[in-house]
Amino acid sequence: MQGLGVPGMAERRSWQRSLPVLARDLADAGLHDVEVLLEYRLPLSSKRADVVLAGTNPRTGAESYVVVELKQWSKARLDDDIESLVRVEGSPRSHHLHPSVQVGGYVDFLRDFTAVLHDEPERLTGVSYLHNAEDVGVADLVDAAVAATYPLFTSSSRGAWLDYLRSRLAPSSGADAADRLLSSSVRPSRQLLQVAASEIRDRENFTLIDEQRVAYDLVMKAVQRAARDNTKTAVVVSGGPGSGKSVIALSVLGELARRGKTVLHATGSQSFTQTLRKVAGKGSTATQRMFMYFNSFMAAEQNALDVLVLDEAHRIRDKSVNRYTPKAIREKARPQIDELLDAARVPVFLLDEHQVVRPGESGTVDTIRSAAESHGMRVEYVSLEDQFRAGGSQVYVEWVLRLLGLVDGGPVPWTGDEHFELRTARSPRELEVALDVYREKGFGARMTAGYAWRWSDPRSDGTLVSDVVIGEWSKPWNVKGDRAVGDAPPSPLWATSPGGFGQVGCVYTAQGFEYDWNGVMFGPDLVWRTDRWVARREENKDPAFRSRSQVSDEQFDALVRNVYKVLLTRGMVGTILYSTDPETLALLERLIPPGTRGVESED
Repeated sequence: MQGLGVPGMAERRSWQRSLPVLARDLADAGLHDVEVLLEYRLPLSSKRADVVLAGTNPRTGAESYVVVELKQWSKARLDDDIESLVRVEGSPRSHHLHPSVQVGGYVDFLRDFTAVLHDEPERLTGVSYLHNAEDVGVADLVDAAVAATYPLFTSSSRGAWLDYLRSRLAPSSGADAADRLLSSSVRPSRQLLQVAASEIRDRENFTLIDEQRVAYDLVMKAVQRAARDNTKTAVVVSGGPGSGKSVIALSVLGELARRGKTVLHATGSQSFTQTLRKVAGKGSTATQRMFMYFNSFMAAEQNALDVLVLDEAHRIRDKSVNRYTPKAIREKARPQIDELLDAARVPVFLLDEHQVVRPGESGTVDTIRSAAESHGMRVEYVSLEDQFRAGGSQVYVEWVLRLLGLVDGGPVPWTGDEHFELRTARSPRELEVALDVYREKGFGARMTAGYAWRWSDPRSDGTLVSDVVIGEWSKPWNVKGDRAVGDAPPSPLWATSPGGFGQVGCVYTAQGFEYDWNGVMFGPDLVWRTDRWVARREENKDPAFRSRSQVSDEQFDALVRNVYKVLLTRGMVGTILYSTDPETLALLERLIPPGTRGVESED
């Protein structure tokens, strides 16, 4: 079993009931030599497939792999509207994925990210096995169209199940196939913004699995219901960094646009929206217009849209107005959440509550749910529990939350994760050199910092001021505006343009993006003192935090921790930490074991 922690009682009971059945079936099929990989972890994800059977194909002699999804259901039926969703008798959950859809997602994901399978996808297939059910109890699941591609077997069809196994796996299968799969390199992740352009036109670029697919299907069901019954539904999807929120957003946007529905995408981030317009809307002015801002809907006609996809919904503001808004409009302004709920029959909110980083941002699950219900709307909620950023390292994300006191328990030592690297640097120069080494090896990398240094406008000759000064080392912040300055890209493209490595990014340019290697510098605005974090407001240079009448010290403390949480969770492969404060750096070095904390620099 791959890297499991301590399993819970429910998981133990599941293994005790399902694995002996599978072992008996393999023996009865004469497949004693087949390798069984339990709880197989999907690359760049914390999601695990129940079983992968590894062996050789009886016809071709090539490696052959079968992903098996084991279910203990005895009775289940298809949802009335969406064939990929299932209602299970006795389950507290309202919806489950059809097992064939679930295992099909795993197969597609493995083909996308496992190098040994990429050029020979036919070596991998998937199947679901409901060993406690008879055909009569799950009849419409067996007859569903998706089961033709990824078969579903029950106890009633055990003979066909054994025949299927024999057709894919030879009795004399050795261990080479399993070793090849386990040692296979992982193909670099198809990062969201690099493939967004084709995603709008071709949904095959991304594979939605488990809760991601549930969220997508619930949106499609809500759209159908709105057209049929003239009803409104708010779909709320919450998840941590890299859990797939923006993948869902683009999948929904592309599919509904192809169906001829009136649909728009909106965020509260200039950088994210501008980049989506540039990349996803490349070559198409019409497509670029699909990407809007939350404050674009102040005067929108009620229900003018079928669907409004609200990405980064934690950045919803109290109101859409600002100091430049005419007084007459400011006085009549409604809460921004009300404007967004009114704009579409199906507003879709995708958010991470721990990414609220500015005063006035009010996007939480509770506030959205409460507002929607006050509008008489149905609310569907999906939690994305698995990580697809930070190399799929849920261990790392939880470590960050505890480090910053965003969950109870306090900082804990980093115990390691084979899928993610965490290190410290003893100087900003050491951090920069280490990141540059990874860039030379073909990885993406960025340096970020807390907003603890002033941010100057460019000089009269167009050059950037090196505002981030630490000892003898200095670097400029990323460009403020929408125009490049020399080799430095405009602010919205800092995270994705090659020239972005030459500047230090702030939370407003990093939020919503990802890169392979992430260098984070703690500034003097958040320091560790003895046994707790101390937020030092006087050291922070963010204009949004200047006024104590608008942002209390308590609010500042919470917001600055969220800022560093955002910065710390941008990396896909690894993160390097540094602090300008000696006591804080000492804490980080104590938490990260000596064998991994130092960063070796190469000149």
